[in-house]
Amino acid sequence: MDEMTATSGTLIQNTSTSLSSSMSSSSIFTNYPLICAVFAFAIAQSIKFFTSWYKERRWDIKQLVGSGGMPSSHSATVAALATAVGFQEGFGGALFAIALTLACIVMYDATGVRLQAGRQAEVLNQIVYELPAEHPLAESRPLRELLGHTPPQVIAGGFLGIVTAASGKLITLATS
Repeated sequence: MDEMTATSGTLIQNTSTSLSSSMSSSSIFTNYPLICAVFAFAIAQSIKFFTSWYKERRWDIKQLVGSGGMPSSHSATVAALATAVGFQEGFGGALFAIALTLACIVMYDATGVRLQAGRQAEVLNQIVYELPAEHPLAESRPLRELLGHTPPQVIAGGFLGIVTAASGKLITLATS
């Protein structure tokens, strides 16, 4: 019985030591897939901010956080995440499969449900705009129309995400 207690005590101590050392050696600030995803999102949103200025000749701060437009920041984020997970964990592993499946769902949703919801919002806003002033809905706030993405916007976002993760991998290889 004493031998079993000593063995389990050693096992608990070793597990505790390995957990604390692995937790202290990794940080959210060194999480390569997360950093790639955040950078891809920031780059995509920045591109939208500058392209909207180029088109409209005015700064629209909402473009830094808004949805819709070129490129898709959602697609860039999940593509960067999946690619970085593939580089870090291997493209044949379960984690990459999960990340790739998530990316496909998000990208499909952006061009499907969210794009159609945005188009419906356009139609509904036009109907409300044409209502007589005395109608109860005539003063309702307009619905957001830029919700989804066209296929080229999603493809551009996905490509941006892959390039961001590959660039991050090259940077980490060059600095190590």
